[in-house]
Amino acid sequence: MHRSSLPTLPALLASLLVACGGDQSPAATAPTTPAAAPAPIADNARASRYPETPMRPVTTEYHGVRVVDPYQWLESPKDPEVDRWIEEQNRRTRTYFDALPARKAVRDRVATMLNAVSNAWYGVKYKGGRLFATKFQPPKQQPFLVTLKSPNDLASERILVDPNELDPKARTTIDWFVPSPDGKKVAVSLSQGGTENGTVHVYDADTGKETGDVVTYANSGTAGGGLSWASDGKGFFYTRHPHPGERPDSDLGFFQQVYFHKLGTPEAQDAYAIGKEFPRIAETRLSASDNGRFVLASVQNGDGGEFWQYLRDARGTWKRLADLPDKIVDSAFGPDGKLYLVSRKDAPRGKVIRIDPAKPDLGKAEVLVPESEVTIKDIVPTRSRLYVVDLAGGPSQVRVFDLKGKQTGDVPILPVSAVHQLESIAGDDVLFSNTSYVEPSAFYLYQARDNKVTKTALASTAPVSFADTEVVRETCTSKDGTKVPINILRKKGMKLDGRGPALLTAYGGYGISLQPGMRPVTRLFLDQGGTYAVANLRGGGEFGEAWHLAGNLTNKQNVFDDFYACSKYLVESGYTRPERLAIIGGSNGGLLMGAALTQHPEMYRAVVSYVGIYDMLRVELSPNGAFNVTEFGSVKDPAQFKALFAYSPLHNVKDGVKYPSVLFPTGAEDPRVEPWHSRKMAARLQAASTGGPVLLRADVGGHGADTPLDAQIEQLADVYSFIFHELGLDAAGE
Repeated sequence: MHRSSLPTLPALLASLLVACGGDQSPAATAPTTPAAAPAPIADNARASRYPETPMRPVTTEYHGVRVVDPYQWLESPKDPEVDRWIEEQNRRTRTYFDALPARKAVRDRVATMLNAVSNAWYGVKYKGGRLFATKFQPPKQQPFLVTLKSPNDLASERILVDPNELDPKARTTIDWFVPSPDGKKVAVSLSQGGTENGTVHVYDADTGKETGDVVTYANSGTAGGGLSWASDGKGFFYTRHPHPGERPDSDLGFFQQVYFHKLGTPEAQDAYAIGKEFPRIAETRLSASDNGRFVLASVQNGDGGEFWQYLRDARGTWKRLADLPDKIVDSAFGPDGKLYLVSRKDAPRGKVIRIDPAKPDLGKAEVLVPESEVTIKDIVPTRSRLYVVDLAGGPSQVRVFDLKGKQTGDVPILPVSAVHQLESIAGDDVLFSNTSYVEPSAFYLYQARDNKVTKTALASTAPVSFADTEVVRETCTSKDGTKVPINILRKKGMKLDGRGPALLTAYGGYGISLQPGMRPVTRLFLDQGGTYAVANLRGGGEFGEAWHLAGNLTNKQNVFDDFYACSKYLVESGYTRPERLAIIGGSNGGLLMGAALTQHPEMYRAVVSYVGIYDMLRVELSPNGAFNVTEFGSVKDPAQFKALFAYSPLHNVKDGVKYPSVLFPTGAEDPRVEPWHSRKMAARLQAASTGGPVLLRADVGGHGADTPLDAQIEQLADVYSFIFHELGLDAAGE
């Protein structure tokens, strides 16, 4: 995707889930065994009063269609009346949870699990003979930056930057870090309070002390950010957002440009490099060749997956290397000085081409790896090899090629697993992270000469066992006949009699793929005899760009049809029935939840929808919504308006319908999805639904990246006790 609507973990780590579609009611095939009824709770009934929410209609006309919005007043971010309304909603929500008999047991088990989660490392980078990594170590509230001499020498590990020490309130987060080529310095973007508005600080990698170099407004929750060091480590190119006073406040999260900072000089002297010609919604990534002669700026046009490529040559001149129609979506400089590119031009699943950056000409590019049946996700060139990480419909594979394009083998990985990172460390050897639904994440060392894989000391251990669990990968048929994969976790020997509960998740957007990964809290659901399912919907990137485009803009309804098809599959195959089916998703997956519950309210008993998008007619008016136009479309376009209005969850709620029980967790400082989406959707459903409770859980955080460990525990305790109660489950234990 982009980065804007991408759910940022760890807050959503255990909860981003979804399903796939079809258009027939499951009533004729669903088992008729009565559902287990949730225990009565005084404040749970529809008859109990919600906080009073005045309707103040505002009418807007779009292409001759008059649309009335009675809750637009809830969009005001600093209005005392809105603040009081939020407080009342939170008070009612807490009353609901305080009355749940299983909430304490669920909370205790979640806390035991998350506090027992072992150390975890991610984002590993190898520079100057040392490793840099972000480390998560409960009970510390936030991840921190460490260095090591090798992946098997934990005794050499040293903390370099620890947000837990910088901020006792645990609201400071590492957005990203970039070591210098010699590994002697590292630039770290830090942000506060979930805003993702990052300031770069430079640290000495030997002492851990700051150099005094500080660069502000280098990252945002809308456009993201990045940095690329000069080869001598004496400065770096970085993404710069407008500073206050340079543009109107409404434009401060836009118009990202590239500047150069020379170490030891004040930020005010930083030199403009490129970007005045970039679009308002530019999102820029920076990379450099090993010798520092060339710098590449990959500029994404909002969140739709289209890129321009700009190359800086050895003389310091920037030129556009590729336009949007060239469809260059990824890149990597090789040790041989060549530039390796992933192109989707005439190859929706990707091909690898190579050019000489000293004589950049895409028309004369070598095709090293042609398009195949799998989707290219990442490339890593080494001294004499090219590693290609692929998606095979969701799970990963890693192919190995020589530098002439001949495939020499595959890297052995776990079955039905995901490779989330692959890092060159020496010669042709690489480190890669690998995880599956039942195996925790670990970094493995692949020794090229021996074709040997060994697990390193950078390995997590799980607080629970999935030894009794099997993973089956099935397909369901969507409304238009498209086959959609669904990954199902269940206990071995499970009877498919339709009696069990099921929890389904999905995402379906921005070309983002839901890949395998162990989530310890899934054990809570499996221990209740439940099924946990992950669907790989259109809109994602599991089968390449064609799969993505089949679920964006005016094709977005395909995503919701896919989800419904997966839901129906779980019912018709005997895993569950609608009375015992819960769904969960976040961000773009929250939009999916909103569409699912409004289009097929009869299919679900409970819905958890994190930081979701629900008003598709006004989303583009918010800062990050402008970046989303290339993915969702705009109301300014008649055809796109028609599609948006047809599925916009807020505008498709109908009075008097028995909607599922719904929980809306949201963050007050969310820079990616405005929290008013959840406020308006909660208010509309509370006024309309004759079904279960509609609960707003408005927190102080952001989109998820900043959520401290203790807050994660409380949030997950609420989520799972909500699901347990609504599905008639009364215990959290084995």
